[in-house]
Amino acid sequence: MDIVSALFAEDLQLREAPGPSTRIDLTGIQFSVAAPEPAPVTITPHLIVLVRCRPDEDGNGVLVVEFVDEAGEQVARNASPFQVEPGKFTYRLVRAELTYATTPSTIEAHCRVGQGPATVVPLTLLPPVE
Repeated sequence: MDIVSALFAEDLQLREAPGPSTRIDLTGIQFSVAAPEPAPVTITPHLIVLVRCRPDEDGNGVLVVEFVDEAGEQVARNASPFQVEPGKFTYRLVRAELTYATTPSTIEAHCRVGQGPATVVPLTLLPPVE
């Protein structure tokens, strides 16, 4: 299985299209966000991971997301088994509590299916807007 996309986003909507086919609308894609208050601060962003299953695969997998700070330390981890019909796509929502000690600073989400290659998505916390 392959990760097609991994993004921090505010919302995900599914809709049918002719075919029948499915459309996925992602809104509020973000690679940075203003802190709600001065650091240290904890935020809970939504990470959306899209996964493709090849027709010759069995459709069983485990999505592993490790959140790593700028010092290379793991600050959170999520592992969740999933099933997808061979030849199809699925998505997984991952929500972690991420604590930022300072602003600006970046935490990266290292996403992989099983022992596969990682897709890395950064999220930088900016100083609060005054």
